[in-house]
Amino acid sequence: MDNRDKKATPERETAGRERLAARQAELLRALLTGGGAPEGFDGARLRIESDVLLRKRSRLVAYLRPDIAETLGPKFHPLFLAYAAEHPKSTGTRARGYADEFGAWLIARGDLPRPKRRWLPRRRATAR
Repeated sequence: MDNRDKKATPERETAGRERLAARQAELLRALLTGGGAPEGFDGARLRIESDVLLRKRSRLVAYLRPDIAETLGPKFHPLFLAYAAEHPKSTGTRARGYADEFGAWLIARGDLPRPKRRWLPRRRATAR
């Protein structure tokens, strides 16, 4: 086998990138959903990192929606964990949207009273 056989071709590069993207997506899914570890990864370490990311997400939701955290008090974290278990964050979900969806979920369950005024952010009109 000479060096010409080892050279990267556009097809090989594309296939390599696609394999890498698929592996990264598997890893991200495992971290966001607490699912099984992809092949070649330590499941115990991924569970620890997944828990860390879940706590970080919980703090971010409390920061973005302090009204929810203040209203729920000590019930905030257990309810957030229940919500996160039922609604894992997807790669395209923005933090503010996730926080607002958590609030809507709490209202639908009766854990949070309906707001007297609109609490969902209004969409800004696009500049012309």
